[in-house]
Amino acid sequence: MLRNIFHTLTTLLLLTLFAAPEAKAQRHYVPHVHVGGHAGATLSQQSFYPSVKETMLQGITMGFSFRYAEERHVGLVAELNLTQRGWKENFEEHPLEYQHRLTYIELPVMTHIFFGSRTVKGFINLGPQVGYMISDGIKANFNYTEAATLPSFPKNRRYEQLSLKIKNRFDYGITAGAGVEFVIRRRHSITLEGRYYYGLGNIFPSSRSDEFSSSRGSSILVTLGYLFRLK
Repeated sequence: MLRNIFHTLTTLLLLTLFAAPEAKAQRHYVPHVHVGGHAGATLSQQSFYPSVKETMLQGITMGFSFRYAEERHVGLVAELNLTQRGWKENFEEHPLEYQHRLTYIELPVMTHIFFGSRTVKGFINLGPQVGYMISDGIKANFNYTEAATLPSFPKNRRYEQLSLKIKNRFDYGITAGAGVEFVIRRRHSITLEGRYYYGLGNIFPSSRSDEFSSSRGSSILVTLGYLFRLK
């Protein structure tokens, strides 16, 4: 009888000791909700197969952010962005210029992992992203639709991508980034982030009879942002 009572009391004591810190942490934790905006620069290219000689194309990105953190070090970030991507042909010593700019509306939804002090925090964002191309434009200093017959066009160089029409405007992929956040008077934050996006969708047809089996996009983004804490 006494043994059973002692065992019961011991069990309750242990449960209380282990539960108390957790309950205390829960009482002291307040979920954080932030809204804000960001803008920055992009460097992008398309991964063609067969390969095409190209260099990074510069562009801009801007958008709105929503961040919700219900745990001490983990939260969720969703954004609505307008981003310029695309590619720029590398003609090396030839005086030819060609760039194809693709403008997307993007929606990344990412896990937000953060750490640090109350005023300076480091963070990592990782998650899927979907996008839709709302426009595309070509800038060139030669007639790219007649590249195959131009005497000045380099020999043994692919030219189909120069005039192919975009078929797939919907895009999807994985994005990941890291950055730092400076908290000012609890409710205001300035963020600086570097991010990489790897696209999984092709912009051109990719069947066996088509010119390219792969035409996926990738980009590097650097953004400066502002967040306001609602809660």
